[in-house]
Amino acid sequence: MAAAMNSKVFFKTFREALIAYIFDLGGIIAGFIVASNLNVFQFAPWTIAIYPAVISAKGVIGGLFSGRLSTALHIGTIYPRLFGNTKTFYKLYEAIILLTLITSVAMCSVSVIFGSLFWGITPEDFLDILVVVIGTMTLGLTISFLAIPISFITFKRGLDPDILVYPIMSTVADIGITSCYIIMLNLFFLFSNLGKYAVGFTGLFLVFLVLYILPRNIHDEEFGKTLRESLLTLVFVAFIVNITGTILKSISEVVEDRRVVYTVYPALIDAIGDVGSVIGSTATTKLALGLLKPSFTAIKSHAIHIFAAWAASMVMFILASGTSLAINRIFVLHAFFSFASLLLATNVIAVSAIVLISYAVSILTFRRGLDPDNFVIPIESSLADSTTSVALLIVLLLTG
Repeated sequence: MAAAMNSKVFFKTFREALIAYIFDLGGIIAGFIVASNLNVFQFAPWTIAIYPAVISAKGVIGGLFSGRLSTALHIGTIYPRLFGNTKTFYKLYEAIILLTLITSVAMCSVSVIFGSLFWGITPEDFLDILVVVIGTMTLGLTISFLAIPISFITFKRGLDPDILVYPIMSTVADIGITSCYIIMLNLFFLFSNLGKYAVGFTGLFLVFLVLYILPRNIHDEEFGKTLRESLLTLVFVAFIVNITGTILKSISEVVEDRRVVYTVYPALIDAIGDVGSVIGSTATTKLALGLLKPSFTAIKSHAIHIFAAWAASMVMFILASGTSLAINRIFVLHAFFSFASLLLATNVIAVSAIVLISYAVSILTFRRGLDPDNFVIPIESSLADSTTSVALLIVLLLTG
């Protein structure tokens, strides 16, 4: 009976995770946008290195929002409807807007340190980076809020938003934010002062929105708690994503103009982040419902979800390798086997690390009386980007 129940849970999680991961193939569209616009990254040394920070910043915001929404739907503190919802829902909505601005500034500030050491930029470049990143994040702000209808629809249909929402949203966000970043770079560098003013005014819209929201919520405890706990995460994430940017710069030097690697890159970091989100989100919901003990040895009780999520990610990596080769019109059988093997080796290294990270963050934050949903997906998604980039670089160097 127990074996049959475990098998049912495994295949349910595998099926839903695979459905969610299939959306990661959409990340290849983001990669293809990058591969098709490699010239735009010649404008300044920081343009390619800051790209993972932009993706991760959107991932942090989307991850926090998705994680909080899915757990709140399970425990009933948010209702699956847009209007007449709870105070928790509206405060979370407003906190995300403020965190978008804070995240943008934090990422850019740390990038100056990394940039001066590894990217060949000067402190004078900080203003350019800040204007472009805030403009990009403002343009992409609406992407985060697509998580609302997706969460409500999946929950109403009896599906698990912990498994489906963030993977779907992360892919949509990657495509959207990549397009926004390319648009902002082109405006900023190709259209002289007029383009720079356009990017700057786009960013100012977010600043004015924050100035409207902040006074209304400055003394609200629920809003403040979300902000305080999320800020702890952002300080950590700001450093991690700049490490990712430095690694991507190294990858770009190894692969040079091999578009097939650039094309698949966003899909890879998406998929590894999604594995972590499935493991982390299901763990935080179990912790909230009392179905999982807050201990490291209890990971055995979570093993079915872990292996199901991992198995689904391997299927997705194989599909991604074929899709990337096909979209670049170089698909042949020996190239497929070679590239799929490279990506599966990357998967083994990256997933091994992200499983431990996601579960550990869930347990440690819960033990300290914090809300794991404010930490798990933002931390694991940013670490997933770095972990996947390191794993890919290692495999590329080993395979020549």
